[in-house]
Amino acid sequence: MSNPPEIDRDAPLIFIVNAASGSEGANAKRDAIEAALNAAGRAGELRFALAAELAGVARAAAAQASATRSAVIAVGGDGTINAVAQAAHAEGCAMGVVPQGTFNYFARSHGLPAEPGAAVRALLQATPQAVQVGCVNGTVFLVNASLGMYPALLEDRETWKARFGRSRLVALGAAFVTLMREHRQLRLRIEQGGVVRSVRTPTLFVGNNRLQLEQVGLRPSPSIDAGSIAAVMLRPIGTLTMLWLLARGAFGSLGEADDVESFAFRQMTVSLSRGAGTRRVKVAFDGEVAWLHAPLQFEVAARPLWLLMPAAASAADLACEGAR
Repeated sequence: MSNPPEIDRDAPLIFIVNAASGSEGANAKRDAIEAALNAAGRAGELRFALAAELAGVARAAAAQASATRSAVIAVGGDGTINAVAQAAHAEGCAMGVVPQGTFNYFARSHGLPAEPGAAVRALLQATPQAVQVGCVNGTVFLVNASLGMYPALLEDRETWKARFGRSRLVALGAAFVTLMREHRQLRLRIEQGGVVRSVRTPTLFVGNNRLQLEQVGLRPSPSIDAGSIAAVMLRPIGTLTMLWLLARGAFGSLGEADDVESFAFRQMTVSLSRGAGTRRVKVAFDGEVAWLHAPLQFEVAARPLWLLMPAAASAADLACEGAR
């Protein structure tokens, strides 16, 4: 593993703010971040960007952070954090997180506070720590990547959020509507650990976040987050069974269902059983949806992401505080 990037405490931190995420307005976010910086006597630069601009803004910020021995900070939900992580991972610079999304799995799993001022104060005392990330065809994901029914669920969820706002209840309602529709079964050829098999499934879900997996009742092995990621597949099922599985996931018992298969892996190749291997597939990663060419190569990234994290003791305290 390479050495962590050095941080110059006098270099301004670069904040990439999703102007559309979360319930707080842009001015409130700016005020909270600037108040925390001023109280600590630290310099910072805020760059606001809409979703379509995030990738470009993040790349420019990561290049500047690398050149000045600073860090780029994502302010937003999982999608915003992913856009910044793509740039920071490619550049090799440190990144931080001020979570503003609905679920905030990545931030919560690393003990980062949700309130903007507290998050910035924690960042100012943090050091870069190596964090495992997954990749699908070279695209980094922090929390999960999937194909089949799950990308459709995410698209429906965004539509519902635009109409009814951001909340877990809205997300659950969108999931219910998605599952009520008929979904075609994917016919996949999976190569993993030297074994090739053909499967039929409505969705293939790959998770890199222990918290998310455990929350729905899947108990990943100790290797998750420590060299492996998890695959979750549903066997071919009808709508009623799908709704029953949704309920089990909501109550944290999905792993006990006979219609669910899960396993840990480090590298896995997924091809479509029908058609040429260059067909495009709709893939979701960290809340974003894109078209990728098959075959899909899922793997643990060779290099870590350097995440600004509090010292071990304070990280544990923050995790406990978030659980209360």
